[in-house]
Amino acid sequence: MTMHPLDLLRRKTAWAWLLAPLAAFGCGAAPSQAEPAAATAADAAEKADAPGEKWVRLLEDEQGEPIALETAIVRYVKKDDFVAGKAPDKYKEYVDLVGAVHIGDKRYYRNINRRFKGYDSVLYELVAPEGTKVPRGRGTSNAHPLGALQNGMKSMLEVEHQLEQVDYTQDNMVHADLSPDQFMESMAAKEEGFLEMYFKLLGASMAQQSQAAGATADVDIMAAMFATDRARQLKIALAKQFEGMEALMTGFSGPEGSTLITARNERALEVLQERLDAGDRKLAIFYGAGHLAEMDQQLEEDFDMVPVSVEWLEAWDLRQ
Repeated sequence: MTMHPLDLLRRKTAWAWLLAPLAAFGCGAAPSQAEPAAATAADAAEKADAPGEKWVRLLEDEQGEPIALETAIVRYVKKDDFVAGKAPDKYKEYVDLVGAVHIGDKRYYRNINRRFKGYDSVLYELVAPEGTKVPRGRGTSNAHPLGALQNGMKSMLEVEHQLEQVDYTQDNMVHADLSPDQFMESMAAKEEGFLEMYFKLLGASMAQQSQAAGATADVDIMAAMFATDRARQLKIALAKQFEGMEALMTGFSGPEGSTLITARNERALEVLQERLDAGDRKLAIFYGAGHLAEMDQQLEEDFDMVPVSVEWLEAWDLRQ
């Protein structure tokens, strides 16, 4: 039976819609075109991703079995301060871009909380009114579609939610995002609408599907749903898809970009400048990895910084 064109489009974009909100608001990737999508444990030391080239990666063992989904922390220093061969932890002033994952293993968030204590300021994303205080363990409401999606994935994948695990009550945590009113004002000024965002995402998804002919994402995910170790198999299937998600977000960034990426990045970097002017010297920007390819460019061009190191954190354990 011939599939109706609308059904075909829905099929091609089903998993894009599942993952794209996480790419925009907390999970995504920027795979290098010069390298394979996945990195193996055996060759990781020899073929380390250059700082700023990749923000999420799938790590595999020597047999090609997925073992972890990892997120990057990339350190930037002033170009004038850069010294070839200098250890990254020896710099006194720096900005770290920390790729955020909204749903991840509890151990991942414990690691994040420990690291955040070492910064003068941690700038974080959250579309919320100015002065909002995020209580520990708040979670997210099912009343919002994105919250419902994240909560559903948290249950299916047997992972934790960022808002429940990250300690936003630390004194150095600084809100660096738009308020809901600012978000809507920006959309109005750019003459954007959620329907327009849908069609941008639809077009990008179709292009990605065409480039990945023969991909078995739907088959993998359906098989995972009926596996005895369903949570692990779903995590593996979705982790493979995360590496291609930045392609879906490119239409939302750049000079003509959208509120979803560009306007929120602008706000984050405004706050970064404010904290630098206030005397902070060790800073982190904790944002969805879908935002960070553009931030990487802005730090280099507007802040005269260069990336000096990349460190990978295990967000999802895919071993068992």
